[in-house]
Amino acid sequence: MTTLFITRHPGAVVWAARRGLNVGRQIAHLDPANIHPGDVVIGTLPVNLAAEVCARGGRFFNLSLDAPPEARGQELSADDLERYGARLEEYIVAKPGRPQGPS
Repeated sequence: MTTLFITRHPGAVVWAARRGLNVGRQIAHLDPANIHPGDVVIGTLPVNLAAEVCARGGRFFNLSLDAPPEARGQELSADDLERYGARLEEYIVAKPGRPQGPS
């Protein structure tokens, strides 16, 4: 089992370190082909990639926050993330008609 933190944002990396998250690897972009059953993926992913993580038996934790409109599209610091209530929320994402998890 591997824990991957998918981000290209330095503020998110600092935020995770402050929380003592046990991250095996931090990478900028996810290749879902590298996900194995039991892997944990943390980040903000497009829904199709989150669904692929889940279909491969991984767990997906979204880095959620309540940023105001003027903060969107900006590079946020770890302090900004804390101010906007950054948190990890687990989601189970599946494409209709597709079995979930490993076969």
